Amino acid sequence: MLALVAIVPSAPLLVPELAGPAAVEAEAVRGAVREVADQLASAASSWIAVGAADVAGGARGSIEYSGTGEFGAYGVSVPVNLGKKGESTGSQPLPLSMLIACWIRGEVAQDIAITPFVVDPEASPAECAARGRELAALLSATPEPVGVLVVADGSTALSSSAPGGGLRESAVELQQMIDSAIAAADCEAITELDPSACAVEGVGGRAAWQTAAAACTTPLAAKVDYCAAPFGVGYTVATWTPVGCPPVDGGAR
Repeated sequence: MLALVAIVPSAPLLVPELAGPAAVEAEAVRGAVREVADQLASAASSWIAVGAADVAGGARGSIEYSGTGEFGAYGVSVPVNLGKKGESTGSQPLPLSMLIACWIRGEVAQDIAITPFVVDPEASPAECAARGRELAALLSATPEPVGVLVVADGSTALSSSAPGGGLRESAVELQQMIDSAIAAADCEAITELDPSACAVEGVGGRAAWQTAAAACTTPLAAKVDYCAAPFGVGYTVATWTPVGCPPVDGGAR
């Protein structure tokens, strides 16, 4: 049963050890992520993390992923894990989206288990819809409340120093469309995002957002906690709550 969807960026700078003390721009997004993670932890004792593989064709079944990982490839070997109930005996390394999910889980609730639900970053909308139906079936088959953590970035071309080649107005317009769709929990608009346009503008989270949107089969109430591009990359932090569910107090846990 779906309890809450939390949307966060797939950004290594969320981890203080990776960002460093000079990255003060990360504090606001990190605080917003902590807020929605607290809400997710209060809403559900198990999470499904939806995020893209690091490379096209890299998505695998959850049982194939290692239960532990670390951020050594991003500068500091900060260890993370899927949680004591979610340990896997697989050997495939966790992609960045799942490392971020594990780090967030570890910051708010050590007893929560994460099931990785990794999608191909180049999956077509139809393929994302099929994966979304898989996720919806998984949620429907679970009687206990389950939280869905969607780990995904927006465009990489939103400032003059952005990693995607600087500022592009086309990227800004696309990011505004994405932000508006997330803010309205407009799953139809998200499923209609054009893969080619997203690829051109460096929107790495398109497949993860489309998969999550396809899994949401009931009306949702949206709340945006953060929406900005402090490093030229679109970072959105938000929650989607199934209509009829009471609001989650992040301090209740």
